[in-house]
Amino acid sequence: MGKRVLILSASVGSGHVKAADALARVMRGRPDVDEILSDDSLDHTNVLHKQFYSKLYAKLSAMLPEFLGWWYETSDDPWVADKGRLALDLPQALPLINLVREFRPDVILCTHFMPAGVISWLIATGRLEARLGVVVTDFHFHAFWITRAFNWYFVAQEEDKIHMEALGLPSDRIEVTGIPVEPEFGTPVDRAAVLARFGWTPGRPTLLLAGGALGLSPASAVIRQLLQLDRDVQTFVVCGRNEEMLAEVGELVRDRPRDFRILGYTTEMHDLMGASDVLLSKPGGLTTAEALARGLPMVILDPIGGQEERNSDVLLEAGAALKCTEVTVLGHKLRRLLDDPAMLPRMSENARRLGRPAAARDIARIVLEEPDRKPVVISKLREKALRKRIAAGG
Repeated sequence: MGKRVLILSASVGSGHVKAADALARVMRGRPDVDEILSDDSLDHTNVLHKQFYSKLYAKLSAMLPEFLGWWYETSDDPWVADKGRLALDLPQALPLINLVREFRPDVILCTHFMPAGVISWLIATGRLEARLGVVVTDFHFHAFWITRAFNWYFVAQEEDKIHMEALGLPSDRIEVTGIPVEPEFGTPVDRAAVLARFGWTPGRPTLLLAGGALGLSPASAVIRQLLQLDRDVQTFVVCGRNEEMLAEVGELVRDRPRDFRILGYTTEMHDLMGASDVLLSKPGGLTTAEALARGLPMVILDPIGGQEERNSDVLLEAGAALKCTEVTVLGHKLRRLLDDPAMLPRMSENARRLGRPAAARDIARIVLEEPDRKPVVISKLREKALRKRIAAGG
């Protein structure tokens, strides 16, 4: 008999939802799954709670990025931060709890810590029998991801696992799978065919600017830097759903039709990444995972303090990216890349070593094929011992 699988995301940015979509797609192709439901957990809370999560982060990242970085670091307090979060989330979660009870899942996968905390509470208090997998969608395990009951954690890199073990989480329940991405990011692409689709021929260095993630003014500033670049390059500019950006960027490059292709929202990022030599972007968790799966080096632009800075650290340490602390140095960084024939191939290989294009498939295999085991439950007594150990330095 096949399993009933529930996948819960949260529309805080697009990354958590994209990871859930990748998991759902893989699950739907398996014969051992009878029914699957993938849903945004914030749609099952009240309006104010949804706005708190979905709108607050976007506003803080745009208006007060320094505060966001401070808050991220300050709240990274293991076995403490999750309590305050659960106190906020649980009173709003009755519709979400009802959804879970009505669906009666065998397996639940959460790509955001909000639903993970609620589901964990249900399991720990004996209100739900299901196996819970928590899918961490950044390259750093923040304390908000801690849950008191779970079957598996799925993380991006070995360093996360080592850190979690030091916090007292059992090693045999932590799987280093990578962040789930759509399977197309791991399949070969006909670069020449993609470029031809946009009226270009191979041979010129190709840049991909993820402008939609940057916002209007930073994206325009990046375009102005590219217009001044004294190298023969061609650039895809993806503006997402930002119509104002699409219009302004289009006007900026109006006299350079040979060098720029301006796109709005697109479902072709896997092809665009496959046809490009360098990605210019903020280092969001999913964008980073997609680029690594493609073996695509990054020039990091305007990372937000907190998780994006931590993602940047991973890329820079691996030699898979360069970082622009100011957009004014973008031309300098690109000239370094383009003028050193060995640099781009080396960075691409470094990115490919970090990439895990099969993450979604690996997670599905583990949760559906591994023998049933009881969930890990962190009791108050055990938590107290773990906090004491951490305070003593491990």
